[in-house]
Amino acid sequence: MTTKPSRCSPEVQARAVRLVLEHQADYPSQWSAIESIASKIGCTAETLRRSVRREERDAGRRAWPSAEIEKTLKYVQQLSRTIEQEMNTVLLDCTRARRAALRKMGPR
Repeated sequence: MTTKPSRCSPEVQARAVRLVLEHQADYPSQWSAIESIASKIGCTAETLRRSVRREERDAGRRAWPSAEIEKTLKYVQQLSRTIEQEMNTVLLDCTRARRAALRKMGPR
């Protein structure tokens, strides 16, 4: 999966997140604040929403894993997949070796 380069610099995006969090009370909903600010800075509302959610998680205002925990979780999941692939390879090799040994022994 490839990621598209961001049109907004990290500084601009951080400022937009701060603006959303500071001014969301001025809008009927957080989403409308996100849409308004996103259109002004030139990024999509969904991109800004994800950044706002990440900031809320990292600050402890939202009960989801922080970015650091998400990164660790992704690493552990990738490691688990690697171990599972290696285990399947070993089991396949064992099965092949057993079949070869049985063929050498001949019919029973």
